[in-house]
Order: sequence, then C-alpha cells, then structure tokens
Amino acid sequence: MSNEYLKNKNILLVDDEQAILDMVTSILEDDGFHNIYTAKSVGQAILLAEKCSPELAILDVMLPDGSGFDLMEKLKQSSDYPALFLTARGEDDDKFKGFGLGADDYMVKPFLPKELLFRVMAILRRSYKGENPLVQLRDSQIDFARAEVIKNNEHIPLTAKEHDLLSALYRNAGRIVTIDALCEAAWGDNPFGYENSLMAHIRRIREKIELTPSYPVSLVTVKGLGYKLVVERN
Repeated sequence: MSNEYLKNKNILLVDDEQAILDMVTSILEDDGFHNIYTAKSVGQAILLAEKCSPELAILDVMLPDGSGFDLMEKLKQSSDYPALFLTARGEDDDKFKGFGLGADDYMVKPFLPKELLFRVMAILRRSYKGENPLVQLRDSQIDFARAEVIKNNEHIPLTAKEHDLLSALYRNAGRIVTIDALCEAAWGDNPFGYENSLMAHIRRIREKIELTPSYPVSLVTVKGLGYKLVVERN
C-alpha cells in the first residue's frame, strides 16, 4: 500500500487507564503500527515526548495531574504535530475546546476499533501528504507508492507479492522478521507450506535491490530466524 510508510510514524498515547492503553496499543499494532509510546500522566507524556519525537498524539482529556487540553498546548510548543482526543467526555463544550486549541479530531469512548484506525489514518494522510517515501537502501531505492525499485537510474517494477514482502520488512526495518510472519504477509491467514515460495521471492527481490545479489547487504538472512531489511539513514 502507498500509505504503509505512515505506519512507521511515532505515536504518543496518553491515558491514565492501563486497560485503555493496552487496548489501543493492541488495535494499532494489529494494523501494522509499531512505534507506539504510552504515558499515564501529563508529566510522563512531556518527558516521553522529548525522547520519542511523536508524529501523532492520542490524548485523554482527564489525567491525574492536569488535562489533555493543557498537555496538547505544552506538546505543541516544541513541535506542531497532529493530535486526536480519545475520551469519555463527550460534551459539546469539550469538543469545541479541543478543536479550538488545534486538535485534529475528537472521539468519545466507547469506540469501534475500525473507526479509530480510520480516523488515525485520515489524520496521518492529511498531515504528511507531502511526503513521498523513497526508502534508501545501500545500492537502490524502493518507491512503495509506484511499486518499483530504482537502481542505477533504472526503474524496476515490483510484483504484488514482492511489494507485500518488502512492506512487511520495511515496517520492521532493522529488526528480524520471521519466515512465518513474511509468509503471512504475502499469503494471508494460512501461510504454512510457502517457505520455498518465500525463498524464491526473496531471491528475486535481491536481484532487484542488491548490487551483488549473492552477497546481500540490504536484505540479509538471519540464520534460523528470518530476514532483515537494512535501511540507510540520512
């Protein structure tokens, strides 16, 4: 998907209820988000934001040491990233206050997981629509939006399966992705028996992204575990 890069954004999730933190984290992770940071108070959130550089904040209104409204104002003083309020307070005055302070959306608990995901992705698409993610590897670039690899000024198309596999690897860039997880990413909920097919696809991907496919430096094998995509950092 051309929006896969949005799932690498850092998300700051703030709520004083551990059950809510666990539930929202699970919803986001199940949809492919990985960089989720949680806090239970205004003070914790401010300290955590300094370390993780959030690109989206999901905030409760009622916190033990202040309000989510005050927290959003403090967070936006250092970096103006989007914010979504997720709260039990559904009064119109609260909604108007949130939007008046610059919130991008306001959801009232309880909520449907699919609605949360829809709203999070809508905010991220609006906020980062100017980005065109070219993933830089050692000897090539991956353009997920166009489903192609750029190597030596040549544009090499990716098949759907290659795109799915590279998307799963990129979501976990620098981390090991198991063989089972890659098979599931490419072949769905019944991934068993596709190990040989996976190896064939990995070989073809390496032919496209590597300068010397027999000595890969970008898509490396972690023996007995799986594979890892090594992305160059600017």
